Amino acid sequence: MTGTTGAPGVRDAGAEARARIRQGDTRPTSGMAPGLVQANLIAVPADWAFDVLLFAQRNPQPCPVIDVLEPGRVESALAPGSDLRRDIPRYRVWEHGELSAEIDDATEVWAAHPDLVSFLIGCSFTFEAGLAEAGIPVRHQEAGRNVPMYRTSTPCRPAGRIRGNMVVSMRPIPASQVAAAVRITDRFPAVHGSPVHIGAPEQLGITDLARPDYGDAPVLHPGDIPVFWACGVTPQAAIAESAPPFALTHSPGRMFITDAQGSDYRQ
Repeated sequence: MTGTTGAPGVRDAGAEARARIRQGDTRPTSGMAPGLVQANLIAVPADWAFDVLLFAQRNPQPCPVIDVLEPGRVESALAPGSDLRRDIPRYRVWEHGELSAEIDDATEVWAAHPDLVSFLIGCSFTFEAGLAEAGIPVRHQEAGRNVPMYRTSTPCRPAGRIRGNMVVSMRPIPASQVAAAVRITDRFPAVHGSPVHIGAPEQLGITDLARPDYGDAPVLHPGDIPVFWACGVTPQAAIAESAPPFALTHSPGRMFITDAQGSDYRQ
């Protein structure tokens, strides 16, 4: 089901979270405003927008688009009053495929690139509330850490000038609760849906779980199974490989919080 903005109390939670971010809260957003949809950001010059849109359309599990903003627009329909230049805790600036800066406010960068087309891509943080409600531990939240994310050896389907491999997020799940975690997340295809792999990280080309490519090292308890979901950082990996002249993205784990209720995206 396509999401809409939620009831007044829920909308207030989203607006309050964005206000804290504008005031300098740069923490990872996992667990922030639970129950609301969170989104990854990728913004590119207008002449690269079709390539990104086609890449997302061809790779819907890692790149489920939930909103696209026209060139220069900064307010998402999923969060009235929002400002993509200021409502994300931290941004990454990419130039010719190289990470050139990380910033907490993108207003000046946006002014220098007024034709940016912004894509909001569903984030797995959205379904973490459902996991918690079912009594499934979310280890990175418990430890106050960012979720671990890994580049894989699994290629995405290329589109125009955009190509790259899938990135995954990993959550250690007690073995007895893995089936429940699959059932819960499968109902959220707009925010990555069910896992892409369970156990055996080497089959994804991941050689060391303790050293993620993004985020923090995982916390695994005895009996935990590593469970991997497609991740919206995938377009960042594609940007690094495809080297457009400019791109702006969120910093991994620091998302745009919408006013849309996660339940509206549950099938």
